[in-house]
Amino acid sequence: MRKRPLATVLSWLYALILAAPLYYLAVSALKTNIEIFTRPFALPAAWLWENFRTAWETARLGQALLNSVLISLVAIVLTLALAVPAAYALARTDNRAARVVTGAFSAGFLIPPFAALIPTVVLAIKMGLFGTREFQMLFLPASALPLSVLLLTQFMRTVPAALVESAALDGAGHWRLLTRVFVPIAMPGVVSVTILQLLTFWNEYLFALTITGTAPDVRTVQVALPTLVSDATNLGVLAAGTVLTVLPVYIAYSLMNRRMQEALTAGAVKE
Repeated sequence: MRKRPLATVLSWLYALILAAPLYYLAVSALKTNIEIFTRPFALPAAWLWENFRTAWETARLGQALLNSVLISLVAIVLTLALAVPAAYALARTDNRAARVVTGAFSAGFLIPPFAALIPTVVLAIKMGLFGTREFQMLFLPASALPLSVLLLTQFMRTVPAALVESAALDGAGHWRLLTRVFVPIAMPGVVSVTILQLLTFWNEYLFALTITGTAPDVRTVQVALPTLVSDATNLGVLAAGTVLTVLPVYIAYSLMNRRMQEALTAGAVKE
């Protein structure tokens, strides 16, 4: 009982630490440069909503947001389409071959992104997809598979063996076992992987800049946003552009986080 007040204070302190940068970003998006430096945490003296319009038009954020949404959604679908069956196979198999495959996925963590940059550029050129969104859609799932497969495998190994045997006795094949037994029970893991990889795909910059390029019709928001930086940067406009690029992924994160909480409390598998 004595620890509850301290825990409450610490919880509110932690929430404040998380909220302070978001508040600073939001109010800065409505200020001039002078106000940002002289009154950093105060509300704007004049609410400069035109900063958002300037950022939207200058960086052409509309097309950039569309590109990021398209690339991220396709990459997420491909990642789950490849990772879920692979995790199911590894979770149900316990032999040397499965351990070798698991080790191969684990080795993917040992390759730093910079080391893979030049080979990836060469591959994109050879495939005739350099400077296109399509290559980014194919490359991102490949880079996400090691972590996705390993996480989903651990979640799927929590499925009770008795439940699997019961479903198998009822005539369930691999597809039905996967879709009716393993995926529902491992849904928190699926949502967790989706959230994690969505944030990774949305914030990807190195390969988006190098391979997809800076052309306005194909660049992502992370590549478009730096175009607001110049020798005389309007920091309010830059903050407004940052808010516009963060807002979509924040909304998606909030929706999927609620879905994960629902999956954690579901408590049963529906046939």
